[in-house]
Amino acid sequence: MLSHRKIIHIDADCFYASIEMRDNSDLRTIPIAIGGSSTNRGVLATANYCAREFGVRSAMPTATAKRLCPDLLVIPGNMAKYRLASEQMQAIFRDFTEWIEPLSLDEAYLDVTNSSHFQGSATRIAKEIRLRIQQEVGITVSAGVATNKFLAKVASDWDKPDGLTVIPPEKQAEFVLDVPVKCISGIGQVAQEKLAKLHVFTCRDLQSVDFHVLQKQFGSMAFRLSQFALGIDDRPVSVSRERKSVSVEHTYPQDLPNLTACHSVLPLLLVELKKRMAGKSYEAQLSKYYLKVKFNDFKQTTVERPIKSKLSDDVFGELLREAFMRGDRPVRLIGVGFRLTPVSTQQIPLPF
Repeated sequence: MLSHRKIIHIDADCFYASIEMRDNSDLRTIPIAIGGSSTNRGVLATANYCAREFGVRSAMPTATAKRLCPDLLVIPGNMAKYRLASEQMQAIFRDFTEWIEPLSLDEAYLDVTNSSHFQGSATRIAKEIRLRIQQEVGITVSAGVATNKFLAKVASDWDKPDGLTVIPPEKQAEFVLDVPVKCISGIGQVAQEKLAKLHVFTCRDLQSVDFHVLQKQFGSMAFRLSQFALGIDDRPVSVSRERKSVSVEHTYPQDLPNLTACHSVLPLLLVELKKRMAGKSYEAQLSKYYLKVKFNDFKQTTVERPIKSKLSDDVFGELLREAFMRGDRPVRLIGVGFRLTPVSTQQIPLPF
């Protein structure tokens, strides 16, 4: 039964920053962040908790973060080092279950329903995973244990950093009442504002809203909202997470003023794209060209075109023109790439 599932959500605490503090003890007591330079429109990937006390957050422009915290040390980061730490974490997960759904380098769902470790206790498994990651990787993680993915993810964030929150099945209905609706996957700022107009801020509030009202405001998403409000989530832990696209993009230090300037940077983007694809067996999966443009007002547009014959760089030039003309104003970012057809949906030739 779904109600008997045992799901653990593991989330590393300020992962990139934790790795840097692990490797340099002098960084542990000062505000640090990982990200790009403030002079080149950089954005932060993460910040340690010391920096967060100043209001510094992930996805914040570096220039804004430096204004909030003038002493903030911004480190470019080392992805090879972070990937190695992630692989070490994944290896620890596999000692307890093969049912693992990575969400990023530092975050994953684990289904331990059928695990025999610790007599099948998900709580004891989560404690052991946290201990081993601290001992073997040298960082702390927070964990949530529940009967489904939604509640497990909420629980892992309930007692950060270095926390463990367990929601037993008999406490699930009570726990979910005080969960803020912003914790529901897919509820962004716009949806939060819609719900606020309905005086909905927690799952308790959401439970009291008539379903027809939800349906009018959120359409097909209404049913999922009503289920999450009750703490119900039937989504399985998905072991296979196939890549849906391969792409590169670049944010430019100075806005590209016109279409000619945009075309001048396109060849370099295509070189980077080909490097990223080198040695990978993507060829059979390529289904569409796509190109993204973000204008100087942060509005963006994406243009796609099916691949019907031999690949051609000229197509990207055509897509760039189409995308640019939708805004016809300076551009801050251009991205190029290919959509991929999932392996599971590709046609397999029949034998003779």
